[in-house]
Amino acid sequence: MQRFLREPLLHFLLVGGVIFAAYSVLQAGRTAPAPPKEIRLSLDEVAQVALLFQAQWRREPTTEELGRLVENRIQEEVLYREALAMGLDKSDTIVKRRMAQKLQFLAEDVAAREPTTADLKAWHGKNADLFAQPGRVSFRHLYFSPDRRGERAREAATDALAKLAGQPQDSELAVALADRFMFQDYYRDRAPEFLGKEFGPRFAQAVAKLPSGSWQGPIESGFGWHLVYVDTVTRGRVPVFEEIESDVRTAWLNEQKEQAWRKAYSDMRAKYTVLMAAPPAENVAGGGASAAARQAAPPVREVRR
Repeated sequence: MQRFLREPLLHFLLVGGVIFAAYSVLQAGRTAPAPPKEIRLSLDEVAQVALLFQAQWRREPTTEELGRLVENRIQEEVLYREALAMGLDKSDTIVKRRMAQKLQFLAEDVAAREPTTADLKAWHGKNADLFAQPGRVSFRHLYFSPDRRGERAREAATDALAKLAGQPQDSELAVALADRFMFQDYYRDRAPEFLGKEFGPRFAQAVAKLPSGSWQGPIESGFGWHLVYVDTVTRGRVPVFEEIESDVRTAWLNEQKEQAWRKAYSDMRAKYTVLMAAPPAENVAGGGASAAARQAAPPVREVRR
């Protein structure tokens, strides 16, 4: 028996059997089918696909159209999962920005409760100035062009004002004295903000102070000089709550979302320590290899809020 156990052929067979068994196990691992990946679509998700189609086309999708829509949703999920598996979401600015935006929306939605009328009235009482309506003015103007008249444009406007004393705003003489303006000659019910953008802030401020019912000026704008006849003036006011309740509600919700977002981000930011490379000094003292190393690898500093 001992002689049999020492037989080289037996040793060879045993080693060969171990190698064969190991090879079989490895091959079985390689050829075994991977477990199936599941994509589950609930009835709610299918209904959502159909509702989106109906909202866009104002009708329900046919069976064939719904099948294509569902397959598109499946395709999107398959591509999304494969992209994640390949790491395509890493170091992608667009992906990061979209996820950050989504998280901000989630943080803001925490505050999305429906306010009561009492809530809105109390908030309006503290923020009524936010809804102040500026004064508005209707006026006719005469234009005196520096391009045409040069340095005499203002003097020409002053002379015309003397001739127009007591004249109505639609006087034929007024039109004959002025130059052609590229935009309107008459502006109805305009707020200072509009006039500031159209003519410049100094012109808007000057017009707001003019009396109505007579020619006034000269007033300078970004275009040149003007004589202005104010027709009607609507004084600015602060509307009462009942007039602007829907606007107050919108402003209240926006403020609640902003506050919720600031708090949520502050809590998230407090969890992180940010290390940032400090900019290299303009003049690196010492020279040589050490100076070059300091420039190549600037020191790291902590960024705090």
